[in-house]
Amino acid sequence: MAAEKKKKSMPEGLWTKCTKCDQIVYNKELIANLKVCTKCGNCFALNARERVAMLLDEGSIKELDASIESADPLDFLDGKIYKDKIKNNQKKTGSKDAVWSGRGTIDGLDVALGVMDFSFMGGSMGSVVGEKLARAAEHALANRIPLIIVSTSGGARMHEGILSLMQMAKVSSVLARLREASVPFISVLADPTTGGVTASFAMLGDLIFAEPGALIGFAGPRVIEQTIRQTLPEGFQRSEFLLKHGMVDRIVPRAELKKELKRALTFLQPAAKRA
Repeated sequence: MAAEKKKKSMPEGLWTKCTKCDQIVYNKELIANLKVCTKCGNCFALNARERVAMLLDEGSIKELDASIESADPLDFLDGKIYKDKIKNNQKKTGSKDAVWSGRGTIDGLDVALGVMDFSFMGGSMGSVVGEKLARAAEHALANRIPLIIVSTSGGARMHEGILSLMQMAKVSSVLARLREASVPFISVLADPTTGGVTASFAMLGDLIFAEPGALIGFAGPRVIEQTIRQTLPEGFQRSEFLLKHGMVDRIVPRAELKKELKRALTFLQPAAKRA
């Protein structure tokens, strides 16, 4: 009797199932399309460095304040020590905290950039996130170059208590100084942008762009329904709903974001510095 042929196994990591349309997408095709589903247009999560590479010109990228790390002012313990959580997330993501900050150029236009990273503790805003974004804004002000912040966050980081909430005021105060000095600030909202981030700097842009289908709000839809005891409208808190109700200025597909940012910057600051 002839030996039975061994069943060939499918190598792992070649395909991804879309969470929206349930179609199987080839990973190389997905990456080439900036992690946007080629079947339905669903935006998969990007980490901070992927977004930076997508937005800034190659060779122009300069990271700022890369060494800042979170402390543990409250000796916080919720089953795991906060310091250990930070170390584990640093090892998993290769980042010091939930934000990248720096500067570079977008088609030759100088910008300061802050990009939040949901893969690091849900993009939660602690003292490091607030400090790095405030410093990025200060850098934009000192050099009179536009500031762009890409937000994706679950909100304030409870492990740092009131220090986390203070970051809302700290970043917002520097943004107010940018506005007084007529230095443009563009806010880009990715999925999800919630909690204290939405309640502060994410909604303070001179222009507010959003990715398609992004969840944007303070509290989640389920919490709101339980509080008001009413069924929310279909698509509530998605970027399309916010655009319809005047809370964002434009929904921009990921592949067009760099071009639209360049267009907006040219409009907001015609004399913007060029590399």
